[in-house]
Amino acid sequence: MSADDQGSSLADDLALRSDDELIALLTARPDLASPPPAGTAVLASRALAAASSALAGEDLDLLSVAVLEQTISLGIGASGRIPAPTSVKAVVAELSGRVDADEVVARIHLLRSRALLWGPDDALVTGAHASAALPWRAHHLTGPLARQTPDELRRQTDDLGERERSLLETLSRGPALGRSRDAARDADPAAPVARLIAAGLLARIDDQTVELPPMVGQILRGEPPLRTDDLRPPELHDAAAKRRFSHSAIDAAAGGEAIELLRHTTAVIRALGVTPASVLRSGALGVRELRRIAKVTGLEQQRVSFIVELLAYLRFIDAGFPDPPPAADTGELAFAPTTAADGWLHHAPDRQWWSLAGAWLEMPRRAWQVGEPDRDGNALAALSGELHDSYAPIQRRAILETLAGATRSVPVDTDALVAALHWHHPRQIRRFSRRIVDETLREARELGIVAHAALTGVGRAVIDDSEEHTETRILTAMRAALPEPVDHFLAQADLTLTVPGPMTPELAEQVELVADLESGGAASVYRVSESSVRRALDAGRSSSELLTMFTTHSSTPVPQSLTYLIEDVARKHGQLRVGVASAFIRCEDPTTLAAVLRSDAADHLALRALAPTVAVSPADVRDVIDRLRAAGFAPAGEDSSGTLVDLRERGSRVNVTRQRRQPQPRRPVPSSDQLRTVISRMRSQDRAATARPASKETSAAPVRASGGGESATALIQLALRVNRRLRVDYVDAHGSATRHVVMPRTLGAGQLVAVDSGSEEEQRFSLHRITSVELLDG
Repeated sequence: MSADDQGSSLADDLALRSDDELIALLTARPDLASPPPAGTAVLASRALAAASSALAGEDLDLLSVAVLEQTISLGIGASGRIPAPTSVKAVVAELSGRVDADEVVARIHLLRSRALLWGPDDALVTGAHASAALPWRAHHLTGPLARQTPDELRRQTDDLGERERSLLETLSRGPALGRSRDAARDADPAAPVARLIAAGLLARIDDQTVELPPMVGQILRGEPPLRTDDLRPPELHDAAAKRRFSHSAIDAAAGGEAIELLRHTTAVIRALGVTPASVLRSGALGVRELRRIAKVTGLEQQRVSFIVELLAYLRFIDAGFPDPPPAADTGELAFAPTTAADGWLHHAPDRQWWSLAGAWLEMPRRAWQVGEPDRDGNALAALSGELHDSYAPIQRRAILETLAGATRSVPVDTDALVAALHWHHPRQIRRFSRRIVDETLREARELGIVAHAALTGVGRAVIDDSEEHTETRILTAMRAALPEPVDHFLAQADLTLTVPGPMTPELAEQVELVADLESGGAASVYRVSESSVRRALDAGRSSSELLTMFTTHSSTPVPQSLTYLIEDVARKHGQLRVGVASAFIRCEDPTTLAAVLRSDAADHLALRALAPTVAVSPADVRDVIDRLRAAGFAPAGEDSSGTLVDLRERGSRVNVTRQRRQPQPRRPVPSSDQLRTVISRMRSQDRAATARPASKETSAAPVRASGGGESATALIQLALRVNRRLRVDYVDAHGSATRHVVMPRTLGAGQLVAVDSGSEEEQRFSLHRITSVELLDG
C-alpha cells in the first residue's frame, strides 16, 4: 500500500460521509477548512499531512492516544513505515485488562470522526503521518513499561546506578529526547544508555536518539506519575468522599476573598497615585519598588505583584509622566494609575470583581514568577516581558474545567487534579506540573474562584460558556457570593468603629473620609484620630455634619470621647486661613498669628507679617499647611473668595499610552453555515471531477472551450438547445478557483444562470470569470 493509495482510500471514505459528519470533522479540525478544499481528495490530502495530524492530536486524551498508538503498532508493515490495515477486534484485544472494550470502541469512533483512522472494522487504516498526533516520538503506551504500575517503576528507578540515574534525571529536567551513539542496536551493551534501553527506561528512536518515557520523568521530578497500566480516567476524589463545607460556606469564603482583593487593589492604586513607581530600563517594575509598595500597603510582596500585573493588563496603571508631578518627581517615566482606574474605583463591588477575574482568565502572563531567578540568576521583575506566556490563559481554563468535573463542594487534592490533567492533556504534561497547578490554584483562591479546594459558584459561572448572557450570569453569581452591604457600624469608646461587613458605597465614602482603616476582613475596624477628623473638615464637612453622621449610622450610642474629639478639632480648625499669594495666612485672632510668627515654621516658610492678622510666604499652599500642622497649628485652605477648599491628596495620574489587547481565539472555528458552504463546494468539485465529458461521436460540435469568449458562449448555447449538462471552471471575485457541474437555464447580460446538479440551487456565473466550459454526457 502506498501513500497515494492511503490518500485515495481516505478520500473515498470522506466522499461517503454525510454533510453532518463532514461538519463535525471540520469543526474538530478547523485547519482543514482554510482555505476551502477543492474536493474531498484535497481534504484527505490535508488531513494526512503531518502538521495537520499534530494539531488534531492536541485535544486527544490518554485513552485516545493509546488506541491510536496501538493501531499504528498493529498496522506497521514490513517496511516499518507505511501502516497496513488492522481490525477493531485486534486493538480491543491488545488493550484488554487496562480499559473496557466499549471505551476503546468509542475512541475508535472518535478517531474516525477526526480522520485519523478510517475504514471498516476489519480493515482499520491510519495515515503514514498519524504518529505526529502522538504526544511523544516512541510508543510508550504499548512499549515494555506500558503495563507496569507506578510503584514498580519507582522501585526500578531506585535500583539504578549513579550514572544511569544521573542520565535519566538530566532528561527529566530538560527535553525528553537525547542523542547518544550508544543508542544503536550494535552498541556496547554495558554502556549506561544501552542498559537503560534494555530495561525499557529509555526508548530507542533511531541509532542516535533516545526518548525518556513520560511516566519515568514524572517519578524523577516527584510528580504524580501517569498511569499507563490502567487507561481509565483517574478519579478526582473517591466516590464516597463527603463535603467538608456547604455550598453557601464555600461561596461565602469566595466573597470574603473578593472583598479583601478589592480592598488591597484599591490600596495599591492609591499608593501608586501618591508615589509613582520608577520604570526600569527594560520597561518593568523593579523588586525594590515592589517592596516599597508592599511596605506602604502592608501587603505581602507576592500579593502586590499579582495585583500590579492585573492592573497593568487592565490598563489601570501604566508607564507615563505623572500629572500632577509627585513631591519627589524626577521628571522620568513612572508607573502610576490611569484615569480608567478612577472609573473602576467607583464601580459596584461585583463589577470590580468581574474586571479582575476576567483579566486573570485572559492575561497571557504568569504573575507568580515575579521574584524568581531568570536564566542569568537575576530576579524576574513585575511587568517584565519575560513573564509573557500565551499558553497561560488556556492552561488556567483547563485547570478550572478539570476541577469542575468533581462533585460540587467536595475538595480535590492537588495530586489528584494533576493526574487528571495529565490524563486529559497528555501532550501538555510538562505544562501541568504540580508547581504550576499549585500556583494557579493559589491565584484562583485569591480571586474567589476556588475556595476550600473546590470550585466556587462564581468559578463555575466564569468557566461556563454554554449559555448566553455570560456576563449577566457571572455578575449575578458574584452578587450572591458577596456579603450583604451594611449601613451601620459600632462606635467604641477607644475611638474605633467596628463595621460588621462590607459597607454600602455611601457609608464607605463617609467613613473613609473621617477614619483610617486599622484592620480589614469580614469585619473591619477603623480608627478616628485628630488627623482623620481634620481631613474630613478639610473636605468641607462641619462638626455638626460629622456628629450627625455618627449618630445616624452607629448602632451604639456615640461615645463622649468621640464627640469631644470632633468638637475640639473643629474649634481649632480654620482659625488660620491659608490662600494663594504665593501663599498668605489670615487669622481673626492676632495672638494666634503672633504665635505662628514666633514658631520654627516661620523661618522655614520665610513668613512676613503684613498686618496683625495677615502674613505671606513664598512657599506654596500645600507646603505652608504641612509646616504649620507639623508645628501644632490647625490651618485650613481657602480660595480667593474665602471658601474652604478640599485639600485631600488626589494622587498622580498618567494617560493611557497603549490600548488593552483583546484576547484572540487560538484557532477560530468557522460557523456551521460557513462549513456547509465549504462542503457544498467540495461536493460540486467532486461531481465535476467524476463527470464524463461528451464524446465526439455523440456531438458534432466541440465539447470543450476555454475562457469566456465566443467559443464558450457557443458551447453554452448548444447545451441549452440539446438540454445537456456543463462542467464549468470558474474564478470568483476573491480569486478562488472552483469547478461546477450545472444544467444551464438562461444566458444573457454577460451571465450564465444554471442549476447545480447536486444541490439543485440556482447559481450565476459571470462569463468573463469562466476559465473553461465542457459539455458532458447525459
